Amino acid sequence: MDRRASAPRQQAIRTALVSAARLQGWVERFAAGHGPVVEDLDDGGLLLRAADGATALLRAPWPSDGRPGRGGSEIHRLASLAAQERGLGLLLVRRGGYAVASASGTTILASKSGNRFIDARSTAEHAARIFSEHRMEYIVPGGDRALVDQVLAQPVLKAFTGRARLAFLDIQEIKSAALQKAAADACSIRITVTDPEHAG
Repeated sequence: MDRRASAPRQQAIRTALVSAARLQGWVERFAAGHGPVVEDLDDGGLLLRAADGATALLRAPWPSDGRPGRGGSEIHRLASLAAQERGLGLLLVRRGGYAVASASGTTILASKSGNRFIDARSTAEHAARIFSEHRMEYIVPGGDRALVDQVLAQPVLKAFTGRARLAFLDIQEIKSAALQKAAADACSIRITVTDPEHAG
């Protein structure tokens, strides 16, 4: 009898951001790689369970807020919800710079950025001016959490801090392309894939 301890079982977990337009193709590739899938509505989103044990949790970028997605399947309704153009206020802050913008979906409507972060008050003043110019339903924070919190705590942003916050974005550098990518990421479906357990 082999008494050797079995190797620990490991699961690989990864996250992807997928646009509404690419969601159907992503699901088809997931099924092709892992076998037929069963869909289950989960508190956190739509859970896909594949034949080989892999799962994918699909989360909408924002709540339906009375505007649910349309379509003949949960996948189609999720893609439809994510494709809606919601009003976003982007606030990206790091020590090396800041960027604020108003966006309608992935379209940047107005923005202001700088290559160094001066102080929370100055950044908040820029954000208040930009946010007030267009319809804003959600705040999209990103970069350094502590600095973002400092900016949002400024009195000049009091009118906006009651807005719901979307998922915090991982922004390593504040460059000119950061706002466009942040808007695209904010509008994407967040997918957490858990591969089947295997021996390590």
